[in-house]
Amino acid sequence: MAQDDPPEDPDKSTQWAEFRTDLAEDRNIMAMERTFAGWMRTAFAAIGIGLGFRALFGSWDPSWMPKLIATGFILGGGWLAITAERRACKTLARLSTHEFAPIPTPNFRVMAWGVAIGAIIVTIGLWVLVEG
Repeated sequence: MAQDDPPEDPDKSTQWAEFRTDLAEDRNIMAMERTFAGWMRTAFAAIGIGLGFRALFGSWDPSWMPKLIATGFILGGGWLAITAERRACKTLARLSTHEFAPIPTPNFRVMAWGVAIGAIIVTIGLWVLVEG
């Protein structure tokens, strides 16, 4: 195959190898961004499960039991968002881009902390505003 033949110019071969390595690092950054998005979807799903659980089983006796279970899911979703942000920022700090610009680190933080603070507010509302 043509790719297996030794290159005529060894310097050109080194340049291509370095370029492919740089692109691999860019692909790792993009994969990290997709992973972060997946963790954020999971956090939103956990918050939704908590709210849904409270809505479906709110008439249980004792009344604090569905609230407690819902609180676990909601706060778990907030914790997941913060954990995802920390992992994404650590990964982004280790890698450097070459051919594209990644999502800036503050955007990860704003999104994750927004979800976490929202989860805390929803939990407080669940216990304070909802009767029963």
